[in-house]
Amino acid sequence: MFTFDIIGPSSGFDPLVLLLLALILDAAVGGMGPLFKLCPHPVVLLGKLISWFDVKLNRPQRSPMDRAMRGAFTVILIVTLVGTLGLGIRWVTLHHDFGWVIELFLLVTLLAQRELYSAVRRVALALHHDGLENARAAVGHIVGRDPNYLDHHGVARASIESLAENFSDGVVAPVFWYVLFGIPGLLIYKAVNTMDSMIGYRNAKYQAFGFTAARLDDVLNLIPARLGGLVITLAATVSPKANPLRAFSTMWHDASKHKSPNAGWPEGAMAGALNLSLAGPRKYAQHTQNDPWIGTGSARASAIDVDRALYIYSVACLINVLIVGVISVYRFGIAA
Repeated sequence: MFTFDIIGPSSGFDPLVLLLLALILDAAVGGMGPLFKLCPHPVVLLGKLISWFDVKLNRPQRSPMDRAMRGAFTVILIVTLVGTLGLGIRWVTLHHDFGWVIELFLLVTLLAQRELYSAVRRVALALHHDGLENARAAVGHIVGRDPNYLDHHGVARASIESLAENFSDGVVAPVFWYVLFGIPGLLIYKAVNTMDSMIGYRNAKYQAFGFTAARLDDVLNLIPARLGGLVITLAATVSPKANPLRAFSTMWHDASKHKSPNAGWPEGAMAGALNLSLAGPRKYAQHTQNDPWIGTGSARASAIDVDRALYIYSVACLINVLIVGVISVYRFGIAA
């Protein structure tokens, strides 16, 4: 693996040093949430841009082919914009003594280790102490479906599923694309992932317009999702009452059952590690979606299972940091 350099040696920090520092800062203090009460988060700004294109180009009177072409144009334009911005930021990092501060700020902002842990921890605490309604409200911040149809076990399962899937999307994938291509790679990945979360739905409004964003997100997560599943499996080896062999077996055999080509890998590893069944039938206002179960364990997940999942997640994040550290040492060794 390598980091993408625009030109020559850097006068600032090495990209992998920046990444290690950002991972440590994010784990320690989170993504600077108080700051973004005063100014908009970069992802919020990106979301506003995507929404603008959605309103202007995705109109119901247009044909599906027209909307698909306009959706592809939106993806190409936004990817080009953020990629160019990333190249500019990398140039500043390479050519100015303190240019690395901007890159470090974006890294800490766009990684989601601490933020994800805190969000799922709130669900666990609500399940332990505050009752079902508060637990539903807490899980509603991290899942896309209506939490009002979830019982205690459903809330626990939903939070564990979100923790596993977002470990891949919010931690492993950003690190993977940054290690390969530096800040341009990270910004492009976050832009595609944000577009997928906003317009990548398989419904009448977005089936055509969001097709390119959804498929590109699948491609960009293809390797990180499988790496995320493997890291969760490794984390299970040192987590109390977790089973790494069952984690790997469940991931290997059940990942393809998920409707997403990628989400089943980290979810399968987490389900096997905890001896749970995740995913499965989902109840909505007008219907029940009969998705298959991932895992062969109990579907009656509890707050204790959420705690166990958070332990595995914490260890997995530490392993992720160690992997970056090993790559950094190896790279310095080659350079020397």
